[in-house]
This record gives sequence, structure tokens and C-alpha cells, in this order.
Amino acid sequence: MTKSSVKFKFIVALSFLLLLGGTSLLLLSGGNQEILSNLFSGEVSADVIREKLSGLGIRGYITVVILSMLQVIFVFLPAEPVQVLSGMAFGFPIAFLLCVIGIIVGNTLIFLMYRALGQKLREYFVTNLDFDFDRAASSPKTAAIIFILYLLPAIPYGMICFLAASVGMKYYRFITVTVLGSVPSVCIGVALGHMALATSFIISITVFAVLVALIFFMIIKRKALFDAVNAYVDKTSKRPKNLVKKYRPWKLVLPLIAMKLLFFVKGAKIKYTNKIGGKLETPSIVLCNHGSFIDFVYAGTMIRKQCPNFVVARLYFYKSFVKRVLRHVGCFPKSMFAQDLESAKNCLAVLKHGGILAMMPEARLSTAGKFEDIQPCTFDFIKRSEVTVYTVKISGDYLASPKWGSGLRRGAVVEAELDVLITKDELAELSTDEIAQRVTDKLYYDEFEWIKSHPEVRYGNKDLAEGLENILTICPKCKSKYTIKTKGHDVFCEHCGKLATMDDRYLFDTGAPFEHFGEWYEWQKAEIEDEFSRNPEYALCSEVEFRLPSLDGKRMLRHAGDGVCTLDKSGLTYKGTKDGEETEIFISMDKIYRLLFGAGENFEVYVGADIHYFKPKEPRSCVDWYIASAVLSDEYHKEKSAAHAH
Repeated sequence: MTKSSVKFKFIVALSFLLLLGGTSLLLLSGGNQEILSNLFSGEVSADVIREKLSGLGIRGYITVVILSMLQVIFVFLPAEPVQVLSGMAFGFPIAFLLCVIGIIVGNTLIFLMYRALGQKLREYFVTNLDFDFDRAASSPKTAAIIFILYLLPAIPYGMICFLAASVGMKYYRFITVTVLGSVPSVCIGVALGHMALATSFIISITVFAVLVALIFFMIIKRKALFDAVNAYVDKTSKRPKNLVKKYRPWKLVLPLIAMKLLFFVKGAKIKYTNKIGGKLETPSIVLCNHGSFIDFVYAGTMIRKQCPNFVVARLYFYKSFVKRVLRHVGCFPKSMFAQDLESAKNCLAVLKHGGILAMMPEARLSTAGKFEDIQPCTFDFIKRSEVTVYTVKISGDYLASPKWGSGLRRGAVVEAELDVLITKDELAELSTDEIAQRVTDKLYYDEFEWIKSHPEVRYGNKDLAEGLENILTICPKCKSKYTIKTKGHDVFCEHCGKLATMDDRYLFDTGAPFEHFGEWYEWQKAEIEDEFSRNPEYALCSEVEFRLPSLDGKRMLRHAGDGVCTLDKSGLTYKGTKDGEETEIFISMDKIYRLLFGAGENFEVYVGADIHYFKPKEPRSCVDWYIASAVLSDEYHKEKSAAHAH
């Protein structure tokens, strides 16, 4: 936590306490104490309230504003009594204005408190209300849900404000939506109070009796009420969001210029080869291998004039700003290695409307500069698409910017080649297995084989080896785990001392146990595979921080809890807290193709449209979770295939 965020939280908390203390003194001082005492004891009449509040002058107005504000902040206080009281005391116009001012102040405090204490505030509301905040916050009908809640009697305003604050609205939109939403109920409450003064005693008693009965009825039926609202939220949130955006090529000009400047500063050379000569046939699919995070730049540069729609990991769409930028240039989200109806429909929509669907079928960055396998369902989709398939084969991209490294390497060379892989007519004749073979053969890469054919390539970074400890977890000499350290070009073991020095072509010196880190990684994979084969009950287990998608859109992810993760042949299990409550989450192995991972950061798995993101206590272990998931998944599917064969 940064010093600035701590300071902000302290200021907000202190301001809230001072305001609460000041308002309490005001409410309990002078004639106000008598008014409140009469109000809660029931010994009150309209004339008494009018007389006492009018006699207080501006203090009377402030009292109503404060009461209106407090019923927003303290969710157990219903709004109607305050509104009726103000209508009785001051009449409709003035009472309406005072209540709205109080609501604006209260809503603003909720907004600030959420900014400072979002997670703790969320846990309070989730614990005390039968409402599905997660689904409501992600629903495309959030504004409609907010207005519905305001129209229902006895629904705490504070809960509605919190929901509005949690979806990441800017303050001006937040205050507009929440104030406009409260206007109808304020009008009704104030009008009832005003009517009580303007009509007979019997009518007044009847109106109040109906209001009180309605409030009690809504409290008694509270669960059923929230169930109905939750059902509407669930219905709207399940609708697939087919938001593939058409765009013009000029929208990519500035990003490409920025990347060219970066390449120039780093002395990187990018070589493009277009083997098809002219334009791509439309509709069509473009497949790219995925060695580097910025492969989208290389592929996008080659085909940008025809405005391709790229499939991008859903993680990046959890942050509102990044989501808007990606949508702006035609990208749409995919839950990697998970069933994703939204993404499937978007893919079909691109092809149906004559577009170019661009995707990276490996669906994750290469760990050690070598081709990663492709999920079989990808080839089924290609077969059913009935369109021409192209490839952008990229070489040198991994070594230019490895998964475990930091930034673009100085002096890098990257080659990108656009070619036809399968024509539409050929696709109709090929089997799924034949399509898989063609795709794999074309996209296969080994960066260490590539660099052998480019003796001129040299990487000028002084910290070239730093970060390798995030994919190399076993010492080849002493077999100890998580003892690898790096500095500059050197690789060490905490027990054995220096193991290797990396040259400017990523090769180790002659005294090292391996020629390069790619060989080291393959040896390490074999060690982990052997560990599982020797002990079928072997499992990975770690304390983790649990994260889920952000609710406000200001960040990609939010802290959701802490617990323990276990990965074994049955699947992935998390036991710990989720939003302040104890929980157990189990994802069976048939739902796990591979655990995704960030080198030295996390491992993750998508469940529907949500990511389950885990930061282990030992960050260097993330790659082991990835390797183990591949071993267990392959073994699971092998056994499943054998069972079907019998």
C-alpha cells in the first residue's frame, strides 16, 4: 500500500468521524433533542414539529438535511419517515429541496468512503444485504437496476449508492444517477407528509397506516424482494455481449508510430515479408504464434489496413480504460482455456460480416522460447469456419522480449511473415487432424534454433539474465528448489554458487550445465513429470492471495481473500476467504487445460467470464503450477480417451 493511499484513507476516515461527531452534537443539542425524542417515542404531532422546527430557524433546515444524509449512510434507517417528517414540517417545495441536499451529501460521503475503504465497505454490505453485488456490478443494465431499487419502498439508499459507486462510475455520473433515482421516492415521501397537514385527521392516519404497513411488509418480504431483483440482475448479466467494433485503419496509426519510436530507441529491427502479394481474402482467419507480449504489434502492422479483429485475454478488459482502448481498435475478450459463449459468438460475428479474425491459438506466451501446444477445440472451430486461413509467423520475438524479462532487448531482430496456410476450398477437404498438423507445422518455432541462423544478432542489455529465476526453479547441481538467483548476465544457486554466465546471444558459457536456458527448462519439466509419475498422489500446495476482477473498473483485479491452493489429479482447490466469508472453490481437471501464469507473479484460471487469480507465497513457484497443470491435464485426457476406446 502506497503512502498516498494510506494518507487518503486516513483523511477520509477522519473527515467522516468529525462530520459524524459534529452532526451528532447538532442533533442532540437544543430543541433538536426534544424533537428526536418525540419522533422516536411517537408522541408527536404535525403542529408540534412545524412549530419547533420553524422556531429553530436555519437549525431546523440543517436538522432535516442531516437526517436525510444519515439515512443514506446508515443503511438500516429507512428514508420514508425522514421525508414524511420534512413534508409535514415545511411543505412540499422546501422539504423536497432539503431532502435532496441531504441525499447529495450522503451519496458523496458513500462515494468517498468507497474510494478509501472499498473492500471493507463492500464486505459490510454483502454481509448485511441479500443482494448479488458481483452480478449487478457487471450487468450491462446497472443504471436500470439502480433506478428499480430506488423505486422500491424500504430499500436502503446507502446500499443503492454503494452499488453505483462499486461499478466504477465517475463522480458526476454517480451523483446524477443516484440523485435522479431518489427523486420519485422523495417526492412520494414528502408529498405524503405535506398531505397529512392539508387533509383531515382520518385521511392522515390512513395514509400513515398504509405507509407503515407497506414498510413492514417489505421488511418481512425482504428476501423475496431481493431474490426478484437478483433474478433480474442474473438475467441481464447472462446476456452475451456481442460488442465487436468496426473501426478504421487510422485508429492504429498512433500506437504503431509509438512502437516504431520504441524500436528505434532500442535499436530493434523489424523485418516484414508479405508472401500473398495483395490483400487478404474476406472473411478469413489469421493465426499468429505467440512468443512475445507485443506480437499484436507485429501482426497488426502487416494486416492493419484491413482492420482485423483480435481476440485478447479477458483479463485486460476488467480495467475500464484498457477495455475502451481495446474495443476502440476492434479487439474483444476471451476467457482463455475456458468455455466462453460470448467470445464464440463474437468470432462468428466477425466472419459473418466479412471481417478478418486474428488470433493467437497458443493462447499464452511461450515460457522458454519454444512453441506451446494448441487446444484441440481450436482446430474444430477452424474446420467449421469454412474460410481461408492465413498465418503471420513471427521469429525472434521471444528473445526480443522474453516472458520473464523486463522490456524490449536492445539490438533485437524480429521477422514477421504473412502467408496463406489453407484456402477455403482446401479446408473443406481436410480433416481436423490434418488441419491441426498444418497449423502446428507452420507456427512451430524454437528461438534457439532461429538465432543459430542469425549470427549477427546481439542483445545489448546489461541485465540480460535477470528474471530467469522465475522460470528456472530447480538447481541442476544440488536439485534444491527456489534457490536460483540472477544478476546482470550471471545465474547463481544460493547453495552451489555461480552456475552460468549468459552471453549476448542468450547462450551459457562452456562450464554451465546446459547450453542455454531453454535446455534447462526442458530438463526441469522432465523432473516435475518424473515426480508426478513416481507418486500419483503428489500435489502442489501453497498459501495464496486470491484476486477477482475489479468491480469499479479502475484496476484489473481486486483483493478478494487469502487461503490455500492445492493442485492434484482431481483438479484445483482453493480453501480460504472470499469477500470476508469462508469458502471452498473446486475446479475439476476436466475444466483445466492449462493454468496460465505470470513469471514470478501468479497463476490463474478462468471460470466463465471471471478470472480466478492466485499469488502464491513463493512467487517463483508459479511456473511449477503451470507445468504441473499440463502434466495432470494431459494424463487426465489420456485416461479419458483410453476409457472411451474400451
